[in-house]
Parts: sequence; C-alpha cells; structure tokens
Amino acid sequence: MQLEHTGTEVSPGRSLQVMLAHTSCEIEEAQRLRYRVFAGEMGADIGNSRGLDADHFDDFCEHLIVRDLARAEVVGTYRLLPPRAARGAGGYYAEREFDIARLSNLRTGLVETGRACVHEEYRSGAVISLLWRGLIQYMQARDYSHLAGCASIGLADGGRAAAGAWKRIRQHHLGPSEYRVFPRLRLPVEELDAGNCADVPALIKGYFGFGAFICGEPAWDPDFNSADLLVLMPMAGIPHRHLRRFGMREA
Repeated sequence: MQLEHTGTEVSPGRSLQVMLAHTSCEIEEAQRLRYRVFAGEMGADIGNSRGLDADHFDDFCEHLIVRDLARAEVVGTYRLLPPRAARGAGGYYAEREFDIARLSNLRTGLVETGRACVHEEYRSGAVISLLWRGLIQYMQARDYSHLAGCASIGLADGGRAAAGAWKRIRQHHLGPSEYRVFPRLRLPVEELDAGNCADVPALIKGYFGFGAFICGEPAWDPDFNSADLLVLMPMAGIPHRHLRRFGMREA
C-alpha cells in the first residue's frame, strides 16, 4: 500500500518519509530500532542475540516506518495488525495481557497498533507526527473503524510513575464500561506509592488528544518491566482539526 504525503521536510538538512515497509530488510531495520529502544534504553528482556526485537506477530503485521532520507536510516516505527491478519496470528497481541471479550463486536474493523518507538535523536515531535499521519491514512484507506493497542509506562522507579499516571487517567480518560477489558496479570497499583498524580507519558497524552480512551486497569508485563494500558481510539471520534492538519477526509 502506498501512503500519500510521504516526503516532508521538517528541519534544515533533514527530510523524513513515512511509508509501509515493503521488504524484509525494511522490517529488520524497524526491528533493530525497536531492540535499540526497548532492550538498550528500557532494559526489556528480549533475548535476541541478533539485536532484533522480533516475535510471532511480526510475520502477520504491517510495519509503518519513518526514514531519514539523508541518513538512510529508520528513525521511527509502529506495527499494525489488521483484523484478517489477527485471525491468522491466533488473535491480537493484547489478548496475551487482557481479556478483551467486550471488544468482540469491534473485531471486523479493529486494527491493533504496537511496538511504537522513535530514535533518541528524533524525539522532538516530527517523527511521531508523521507516524500519526500514516496511521490515520492507513485506517481511512481501508475503512477500519477502531485503533487499539497497549500503551506502556516503565516500572524502573518501582511503579511510582505508573501508579500516579493511572490515578490521573482513571479520573479523566477511562472509557465506557461496555468496552472494559481485564488484565490477566494485574498491576497491584494500590500497593504502589503513587504520591501526587504523576504526569501521563506524552505518547499516551497524544492518544487522548485524538479522542482515545483507556479500557481498564493496567496489566503488568514482566518481560518489558512495564505497566500496560489498553487504549481504544474510534476513528469517528478524531477531532476534525487533526484530520485537517494531516490533510485527511472528515467523517
């Protein structure tokens, strides 16, 4: 699938392009960036001696990448698991962490996003903006209705940030009970020192700005040492200002 608006100049001497990966080499570049961020920066227990973050789901996913054309390097990525591919994969990745039975009626139009990461030198906002442009265009081109995915908060501080962020999120961004999901390995937030309500991570705030909400309590992912929240974003709920900003059609 060819995405529009692929070339965008964002700063002097730097040109970024968003696209779907078309070759195994491009997918491997995305997996190498994921390993660099998740294992190298976050300390995730990935256990791959080749320096790749790769799992069973990668073969079924489409991989959205942002490339710095000047450096010929992938600097941002998301992976996308559309409904038919999810059936082939035996379900969505999120089902490993949550009981998502209440989302069953959404499955025919539900795309799961995951493994979002950006190179440490490119976290000023331009790359994530291009990834969002690519996500929205992908969803509109195929007429999918909902995006879902696990959003992570690291536990390196003993869970203080995750507990504090959850305290704030549940007050303002918890979705309707009919979309409630239930963690298979629940994070015991009531036993963690939340202190004052912590700031919500920027990526999760970004979801909320697009009309998304959280579907329930956080799960604990011991391999990634993170608290995971299931985010659900109805395409019909994206504010028109964002669609206009990305040059997308309004519902």
